[in-house]
Amino acid sequence: MNHNRLTVTVALITISVLTIAGQETVSSHSKYFERYEGTKTCLECHQKDAENFFHSQHYQWKGPAPNIVNSNNRKLGKINTLNDFCTGPTGHWVELVKNSRGDVISRGCSACHAGNGLKPSETISRAQLENIDCLICHASGYRRDLYDDGAGGFIWKPILWKNQEGLDSVSKRISSPTRTMCLRCHYNSGGGPNFKRGDIEYALANPERDYDVHMASAGKNMQCVGCHAGEDHRVVGRGTDLAGTDFRDRTLTCDNAACHSSPTHKNPVLNKHSASVNCTVCHIPKFARTDATDMFRDWSKPSYNAEADKYAATITLEKDVTPVYAWYNGFTWAQLPGEAVKRLPDGSVGMMMPEGARDDPRAKIFAFKVHKAKLPLLAEKNWLIPITVEHFFSNGQIDPAIRSAAKESYNVSDISYSWVDTTRFMGIFHGVQPKARALKCMDCHGPQGRMDWKGLGYKDNPMKLKPPPRK
Repeated sequence: MNHNRLTVTVALITISVLTIAGQETVSSHSKYFERYEGTKTCLECHQKDAENFFHSQHYQWKGPAPNIVNSNNRKLGKINTLNDFCTGPTGHWVELVKNSRGDVISRGCSACHAGNGLKPSETISRAQLENIDCLICHASGYRRDLYDDGAGGFIWKPILWKNQEGLDSVSKRISSPTRTMCLRCHYNSGGGPNFKRGDIEYALANPERDYDVHMASAGKNMQCVGCHAGEDHRVVGRGTDLAGTDFRDRTLTCDNAACHSSPTHKNPVLNKHSASVNCTVCHIPKFARTDATDMFRDWSKPSYNAEADKYAATITLEKDVTPVYAWYNGFTWAQLPGEAVKRLPDGSVGMMMPEGARDDPRAKIFAFKVHKAKLPLLAEKNWLIPITVEHFFSNGQIDPAIRSAAKESYNVSDISYSWVDTTRFMGIFHGVQPKARALKCMDCHGPQGRMDWKGLGYKDNPMKLKPPPRK
C-alpha cells in the first residue's frame, strides 16, 4: 500500500469511529484526487474495499441463508426470492417507464441497488467493480438518476454528471454512511415512504428522543452503522423476513455487554420478562407513527392514480399500528419460488413465517408487522408467480404482467392461474422509545390487553395463572 492509500484508509477508519459515536465527520478527499471520473477514481485507493463490497449482500442481493429452515444450503436474497410488495426483480431490473404524459414513473429495482445499472454477477470483474456506486452510501448531498447509456440500455449516473465542478465537490465529501444516506433506499422501499418496513420512517433522519432513544440527534445520535456495521463492508443483522445474511454466526441483539448487559432493569419483574420477551415488544408500542405503512397489497385489483398518471396494486395504508406478537427463535420458514405453496390455518400462503413456540427455550416473543397481500398462483404447480410490474405501472394491464413473469421465471406459457392471499411476518426493531413511553403491565395483561395469549400457547392471561407458566 502506498503512503497516500494508507492515509486515506486511516482517515476513513477515523470517520467510522466518530460517526458510530454520534458525531458525523466528513472528510475532504481533495488531497487524493482532483477529478471524479466514476468508481474507477475510488478504485485507485480502495480496490480491496470494492472487492469486499462486491461479495456483500448490499451488492449481491443474496447470501448464505442458514436462518432459513428450508434453504437447503442455497444462497438466497431479494435477487432470487419472492416478496409481496413489488414481487421481485424479475423482468424489471433497470428501465425507464413513462406514463401517458411522458413523465418517468419507474426506473426498475436497481434504483435501490448500490450499483450503476449492471445486475450483480457472482464472478468478480473490473466491470462489476466499476459498477459499484460508492457515493450512494458515502457522499453527503449525492443524488443520481437513470440515463440512456447510448448502447440500448441504461446507467445510473450522478445528476451532476454534466457539471464536473459540482460533481467533484460532492464526490470529495466522504463519510461513513449516515442515517440520511441509509434512508435514501430503505425509507422508500416497497414503492413509497415507509411502505415496506413500517418502522423505517424518514423521521429517523433527525428524531426527537421520544421518537427513538438511540438515534435522537440531541441524545446519543447513533447512526445506522452504530449497530449494523460489520467488517469488510458487511452488515450485521438480517431481520425476520430477510433470507440471506452477511454473518453466519453473528446475531444483532440488544442484550450484550456492548449495549445493555444483564440485568437490564432495576425491577426484577422486568428482568424476568426479558428471558421470554424481546426488548422491542415493550419499547416499540406502535409503528408507522409518522408515515402510514402498507398493510395489504392486492395485485388482483389494479388502481389508478390520476394525479401521478400511474397504475398500482390496491394498497391499504395504516398509521399508528399496534404490532402482532409471536414467538421467534431466530429462524424463518420462507415460501420460495418454484416450490408448492404452504398454507396457513387461515388458508393464506405464509411468505415468511417466524419459527418458535412457547416451549422452545431459544424463542422469545417479538413484535411484528404482519403484511397481507394477494398474489397469482400457477395452476397445477401451486407456485407463486412474480409480476413484471414496470409496464403494469404505465398501462394497468395485470394479466400480461403475470404471463410475462411466468415465462421469464419458470419458462412456462399458456398458463392458468388464480389469486391467493399471502401473509408475511416482518420484525419491528426501529423507533425504540424511552422507558417512560414503554408498555406498562396492564397494556398486555389487562382486560383489553394487546396480547393474544391463546395464540401464544397459553391457556389464559399468564397473570391469572398460578404457578407462573414459564420460569
